[in-house]
Amino acid sequence: MKSPLLSLPGAVAAEGRDEGVAGHYGDLFREQRALADGNGLVDLSHRGVVAVTGDDRLSWLHLLLTQHVSDLTPGQATEALILSANGHIEHAMYLVDDGTTVWMHVEPDTQGDLIAYLESMKFFYRVEVADRTEDTAVVHLPAGSIAEAPDGVAVRETAQGRDLFLPRADLETYAAANGPAVGILAYEALRIEAHRPRVGFETDHRTIPHELGWIGTAVHLQKGCYRGQETVARVHNLGKPPRRLVFLHLDGSEVHLPGHGTPVRLAADGEEGRQLGFITTSARHHELGPIALALVKRNVAVDAELIAGDTAAAQETVVEP
Repeated sequence: MKSPLLSLPGAVAAEGRDEGVAGHYGDLFREQRALADGNGLVDLSHRGVVAVTGDDRLSWLHLLLTQHVSDLTPGQATEALILSANGHIEHAMYLVDDGTTVWMHVEPDTQGDLIAYLESMKFFYRVEVADRTEDTAVVHLPAGSIAEAPDGVAVRETAQGRDLFLPRADLETYAAANGPAVGILAYEALRIEAHRPRVGFETDHRTIPHELGWIGTAVHLQKGCYRGQETVARVHNLGKPPRRLVFLHLDGSEVHLPGHGTPVRLAADGEEGRQLGFITTSARHHELGPIALALVKRNVAVDAELIAGDTAAAQETVVEP
């Protein structure tokens, strides 16, 4: 779904998974600084939006999600995962209940698969699940923003800022009044800086929550009765995850950024050495320079000097080995 904000001056369309919104509006670092200072808004209208209504919505979702949501109070933001039977991450949902409806946004074009799963689990519960992507656009306001949310709009507020579930028809008008618009590349750079994982970037077909630091933030360890719980409990109580997320400072003298999937190896072994992991996301940061997140084997020493492709990389620990 192509955003109307792509018609704004300087807009350059994003590519890949974020196709449909602007990658930037002509000045990537200015846009990053605006976000970091609490100014502007990010168009996330390409993300899927799912709404769950009905008297049983919270108790029902509590049985399906990794998060404790049965007592979620109106306006309280949280995030949750849906796992496979083997504990692998399938969906990440960013949700809030407004008192009558649970609103959630998910990765672009994944809402269909999510809804199909939710529909298959309705049974006798009094719930209705709806795809609201066509009429609802997600807009992100950074922490510190003084922009106001329109009346009647669901707001998901976290330490990183506020996500508004805005009527899609109002997107252009709201952006004009509360801009400047900031591209998804600036938003992603700050996400990487904050070590926040994203499904489809930091995950592959075998990723479990422990590898990404999602235990505690998206996975509640004191609840059961969800698919994949056995894996979560077993790894938490008896073992360690096979991989761990790391933050990388990349060599700033390189012109190119290592893309998703670029092999990570020990610097001492060179480009022909054994692969220890891969780059998940990379970006150019307005203060830190080129940065990345990577998923590496758990036993990689926390002080090991690494290379991503042919780019030198110094690591910071995100998930303890």
